[in-house]
Amino acid sequence: MLTILTSSTGFYKKDKEGKRIPDKFYWYNGFLDKLQKIWTRDARVLIIAASPEDYVKNDDVCELYKKVLKMSNLSTVSVDMCDSRNVDIIENLSDVDVIFLSGGHVPTQNAFFKKIGLKGKLKSYKGTIIAWSAGSMNCAETVYAGPELEGEAIDPNYERWISGLGLTKINIFPHFQNLKDDCLDGMRLIEDITFADSVGHEIIAINDGAYIIVEDGKETLYGEAYRIKDREMIQICQNGMSIEL
Repeated sequence: MLTILTSSTGFYKKDKEGKRIPDKFYWYNGFLDKLQKIWTRDARVLIIAASPEDYVKNDDVCELYKKVLKMSNLSTVSVDMCDSRNVDIIENLSDVDVIFLSGGHVPTQNAFFKKIGLKGKLKSYKGTIIAWSAGSMNCAETVYAGPELEGEAIDPNYERWISGLGLTKINIFPHFQNLKDDCLDGMRLIEDITFADSVGHEIIAINDGAYIIVEDGKETLYGEAYRIKDREMIQICQNGMSIEL
C-alpha cells in the first residue's frame, strides 16, 4: 500500500463570488507528476467523507474530483463518495484502486472512520491512499486533533489526542501558511495552543503544496515544512527539496 499525506491536493480555485471551480492537482514539489507516474490506468476511486451527514458538500466534492482527475490526466472508470448514506461501499475495498480521505473537522471524520471500521478494513488494502488535511491527520497512529472550532481550545473535555488509522506515526498540522498567525478562543493558534500541545510530542507543520509519501516503511517529505516539538519550531524542508523523516 502506498499512502500520500498532503495539506491540500489543490483541486479547486474560487471565483470572485467565492464559488469553487475545478483545477488540476498541485504541480508543486512534483506532486502531480508523482501521481501520474503511480496512477492505475482507468482507476476505480473512492472518496471517504469527513462530514458524513453533509450530503451537499460531499456531492460537491465528488463532482469536483471527477472533473479534476480528468483535468489532471488521471483516468478513471468510477469516482464514488462514501458517507453515511452508503457505508456498505467500503466492504468492497479490494475493488478500489485509489482511496481519497477528505478534509474537514478531524474529530468528526475520526468518529466516522471508527463507526465504519475503516482501520481494520485497510489492513488488507493493496491500493493507493491519498489524504488531505483532516484525512492526513487521521492517518496517524495517535492523531493530534488540535482545536480548530470556537470553544474547543478552552473546553476541558475536548480530546486533543485520539486513536487513528495507524498508517503513520507522523502528526501533521496542515495549511500552516494560512493558520500560523491565527487566533482561537483568545489564544494564538501556534504559540499558545500548538506549542503547549507539542510538549513530549512531535508535530510536522506543512504548507499547501507539501506532502509526505509513506511506502515500504519509508517516509519522505517534499516541500516546505516545520518541526514543532517541546515548544520549539524549526524549518526542516523547503520547496523544491525532500527529506526522509
